[in-house]
Amino acid sequence: MSAPIENYALLSDLETAAMVGRDGSVDWLCLPRFDSPACLASLLGTEEHGFWRVAPVSGGSCTRRAYRSDTLVLDSVWETPTGTVRVTDFMPPRAQLPCFVRVVEGVSGAVTVRSELRLRFHQGRVVPWVRDIGHCTVAVAGPDAVWLGADGPVRAGSDGTATAWEVTVPAGRRLALTLAWAPSHRAEPPAPLAVPAETVLKETVDFWRHWSGQCRYQGPWRDAVVRSLITLKALTYAPTGGIIAAPTTSLPGSIGGERNWDHRFCWLRDSTATLSCLLRSGYRAEAMAWLDWLVRAIAGDPADLQTVYGVKGQRLLPETEAPWLPGYAGSRPVRFGNSAAGQFQLDVYGEVLDTLWLSLRAGIPMPAHVWDLVQELMGFLHRHWREPDQGLWQARGQRRQFVHSKVMAWVAADRALRMGELLGRNGSSGEWRAMRDEVHRQVCREGWDPARQSFVQSYGSSSLDASALLMPRLGFLPARDERVRATVRAMCGLGHGGFVRRYAQGGTRAQAADGMHGGEGTFVACSLWYADALAETGRPREAWAAFERVLAIRNDVGLLSEQWDPDAGRQLGNAPQAFSHIALVETAFALSPGSAPELR
Repeated sequence: MSAPIENYALLSDLETAAMVGRDGSVDWLCLPRFDSPACLASLLGTEEHGFWRVAPVSGGSCTRRAYRSDTLVLDSVWETPTGTVRVTDFMPPRAQLPCFVRVVEGVSGAVTVRSELRLRFHQGRVVPWVRDIGHCTVAVAGPDAVWLGADGPVRAGSDGTATAWEVTVPAGRRLALTLAWAPSHRAEPPAPLAVPAETVLKETVDFWRHWSGQCRYQGPWRDAVVRSLITLKALTYAPTGGIIAAPTTSLPGSIGGERNWDHRFCWLRDSTATLSCLLRSGYRAEAMAWLDWLVRAIAGDPADLQTVYGVKGQRLLPETEAPWLPGYAGSRPVRFGNSAAGQFQLDVYGEVLDTLWLSLRAGIPMPAHVWDLVQELMGFLHRHWREPDQGLWQARGQRRQFVHSKVMAWVAADRALRMGELLGRNGSSGEWRAMRDEVHRQVCREGWDPARQSFVQSYGSSSLDASALLMPRLGFLPARDERVRATVRAMCGLGHGGFVRRYAQGGTRAQAADGMHGGEGTFVACSLWYADALAETGRPREAWAAFERVLAIRNDVGLLSEQWDPDAGRQLGNAPQAFSHIALVETAFALSPGSAPELR
């Protein structure tokens, strides 16, 4: 049986991440990067696909666990009949090579603890050659080598495919295990194995507490905001500034369903909210690094603008399926890569220009070549904004005239005009202004359904879409406009158990807006957009209640996935999800009196 998604905690070294369950098992780890093939993949299969468990031999889930305050250092405690033991897990922010440290500490009595490491390279498929070298073991397959060192003997199993370590830990004793990755052609043990665990632990705690101390939010939800910001930092690929959507792939939108996607990449749809979240919270350096990544990633012909890129700005993200993995709780197919990179989505043009405008408002200098980029993007959009596309939600069905895509075309023209006025560059302002006005008229005419008294998902449709909740935030219409208020009221049609779906699901594949079978859970970010819209339209008590409902579905260490199933009371989708945590921070600011205002 697959453990619930909410059982997992996140660890990261700012270049890759691991998912650790309440039973002390690391069930997901990609090395050396977020988007590298997994070497521990039991999250999407069985123990035969790779895991690393450190726990009492008596087994079972930990009695309690928590991150140390304002850090990404995880303490898990087991209370057993013979005593109490604590396992402290962390990944030091990377200096050169990635490593993962697990410190076992006796708290009371004496507890026998076992470590079992079963590495399976290339997405849980390749069994490595495991051998002992001195006080370490090393597992090698192709270009990858993973070393394990410990305070005590570790030995390869009799079958040569796993590593085991077992010791009785009395009160007051500490022992450490350190796992490190290195290219397989290096013969010597990696340097991280030689550094005392206590030294690395102190440095890691100090790093995270210094970083967290910069947070400017001082409202009633500070703990939740800081944890969300730490999560966002943990999902940042430090060498480039790119921020991935989630560290996992193929955690399903419905158990047993086919909506299983790889989220280990960087989406442009998140760009403005990400920048706003970082700037308002006091993290200007991270905001500038994200902006720099964005500008580098999208360089080139505006016709080739993608919705998603790799952490280094890679454009080729070929989507493949892994039939050897049975999937999380039998949810197939398991996918690696994401074909959404090849979709045509008009909304990303608006996202990019909104992000550039926001950065300019924040006082971040705009190099001259970026204005050339603005003109190129607007030139393409002026010629193509009337075309159907695949929309914000990356529909795999037929292209449609999605309302949100048209709204973002309006945003693109509006922000380009504003940037031009601020910079004193108005060469194409007449053309852009005419386009902005035409898009606005068309959306208000074609995107409004008088019968439903709401803006809808696409022209000619009567289906609702939660993206309409963003209209006042984007400035397309003021919150006082009766059409906005009516649309917010109509969103009860997407409500389920106090949360909000992205759009209506069901019917045949041909009928579904996204071209997929079956349904999915409610969407965490959309539920937060609903809270924002309630506040903007003068319903603050309902907004607070909606926000508190989202806070209540975080797991025991404060993490949110992409979706929530109100019926089963469980998280769904890839986790932890940057989109959810960004929206949480933005809503906390929106509902906190005296907090930093939006820069739009």
